[in-house]
Amino acid sequence: MRANRAVYPVKTMCRVLEVSRSGFYAWQKRAPSPRSRANAVLLEKIREVHDESDGTYGAPRVHAELAEQGPWASLNRVARVMRKAEIQGVSPRKGKRTTVRAKGARPAPDLVDRDFTATGPNQVWVADITYVPTWAGFLYLAIVLDVWSRRIVGWAMATHLRAELVLEALDMALERRRPRGVIHHSDQGCQYTSLAFGGRCEVMGVRPSMGSVGDAYDNAMAESFFGTLECELLDRRTLRSPVEARMEVFRYIEGWYNPRRRHSSLGYLSPAKFEAKYWPAAGEELGGQTYLPAYPPGLLAGLASTPLQAAELLDTRWREEEEDRLIQPQYSPVH
Repeated sequence: MRANRAVYPVKTMCRVLEVSRSGFYAWQKRAPSPRSRANAVLLEKIREVHDESDGTYGAPRVHAELAEQGPWASLNRVARVMRKAEIQGVSPRKGKRTTVRAKGARPAPDLVDRDFTATGPNQVWVADITYVPTWAGFLYLAIVLDVWSRRIVGWAMATHLRAELVLEALDMALERRRPRGVIHHSDQGCQYTSLAFGGRCEVMGVRPSMGSVGDAYDNAMAESFFGTLECELLDRRTLRSPVEARMEVFRYIEGWYNPRRRHSSLGYLSPAKFEAKYWPAAGEELGGQTYLPAYPPGLLAGLASTPLQAAELLDTRWREEEEDRLIQPQYSPVH
């Protein structure tokens, strides 16, 4: 009634809604109830959590964040307040094919068989490639994800889909985690069936595993990450250049997804917090490992000694390459 006073007379609205005018005016003067005031405080905190997630969190993750920070509220109440304030999370988009199987290539056996579970770190990794659209064309992102903690342990970006892309992502994962006998599960893309990739796995003691052809469920966990990346970042940003795309992906993976984003499958902990809780020796960021096996000298040259240094080095290299490309003189055919 209050919202429509400029359109309809109060007397008419009271008659139609079968309420008294005195009751309406008394309601206007009445102070907000304790519940309304509490919901107003809760809404402010919900907006803060939602903004910190860059507008990606829905009610379950907002509820998990409030359970840790306060004020506490039930999931249904959080959902009701968010719905009334028209606050919502994001949902995934349809994908684009980036996997092309090499004819005649012999795939590795499927060692995972859709069982994406692990009892500890560095037992099973999943890997895949997706595209990142920009105004200047597509970039391609290759990732390596630890099944146990859902952490992105290796990633790389390039303007091509050659085997070097997945090798760079694998090298970062190997340098960060130093695994022993880890299963590396992927699809049957030509990058993963290449001789270069198979040779790297053999040298480093990695056990390749590949799902069947044309079945996304055989690599569902990697597809799930890409769905999250797309709906939380790529669908909500206009990326004008490869440099901007690389910076945004770097910010998302290293600044949000790994250290802060809550996962329902991890009890609404982030990958970093999950590892800190259940695997205290989770690497350089969390205090260091007690044992680091020796690696062939020079194999991982250029990736530095810590994950953060590796990511920063890659980012610096990307920027330098892009700057060099932009300042090179462009000649027309007549020259």
